[in-house]
Amino acid sequence: MLFEIVANRQKQVEALKQARPTALLERSPYFEKPCLSLKAYLQNPEKTGIIAEFKRKSPSKGIINAEANVVETTTGYARGGASGLSVLTEPSYFMGNDGDLCMAREANQIPILRKDFTTDEYQIIEAKALGADVILLIAACLEKEQARHLAEVAQSLGLEVLFEIHEKEELDKLPNDSVIIGVNNRSLKTFVVDIQTSFEMASILSQDFVLVSESGLSQASDLASLRQAGYTGFLMGENFMKNANPAQAFQAFAESLRATKN
Repeated sequence: MLFEIVANRQKQVEALKQARPTALLERSPYFEKPCLSLKAYLQNPEKTGIIAEFKRKSPSKGIINAEANVVETTTGYARGGASGLSVLTEPSYFMGNDGDLCMAREANQIPILRKDFTTDEYQIIEAKALGADVILLIAACLEKEQARHLAEVAQSLGLEVLFEIHEKEELDKLPNDSVIIGVNNRSLKTFVVDIQTSFEMASILSQDFVLVSESGLSQASDLASLRQAGYTGFLMGENFMKNANPAQAFQAFAESLRATKN
């Protein structure tokens, strides 16, 4: 499924290059604006450490929430103490679109991750033009040199990089020491989710990195345990988006998270 999604996205990107050339993207008002640092926000003790995601659909779960309003949801996340936002922009399998990211950017002043399947530097220029602060690079769909090049392009534009891995062998593709490392508890080959993946990876990852645990997180106690294991950030989407009011669900979760700290 992963390679099907990537191949489909690459076809869409080739079409976008003709419709919206990079020269046009570089005229975006966001292109010259400094990016907000997700690393800094994740390490701010006044925030929750959660990167709260806006996601309508996924290949493994189908429609999650087709009716949610991106502005209401993301501003609610921000008010509730989210350290960052994640906005899906892949259209075919996740019902994402660039407009969601643009609206989230206009409404919020916290870091935004463009959640997509990035394999082409055009997508990085596009992310900057849309107002993103961070891009996702997934080790499973990139070669080592490709990952290094894309990370360098992103960082040259002031964007931070969330580099996603699932198994220790993918550490060989690590672009540089400046990336944020995300550990996906979901196998992109089987879609099986196991948060033990994050605990196992924590034992071999350098604590010099900012670490983010992704997928399958639903309990405040999970986050407390992962924080003890060395994680600073937690990417969560479905847990909130499956509710009729995702922002309200986030705020309730944030309250329970604060209770674990007291």
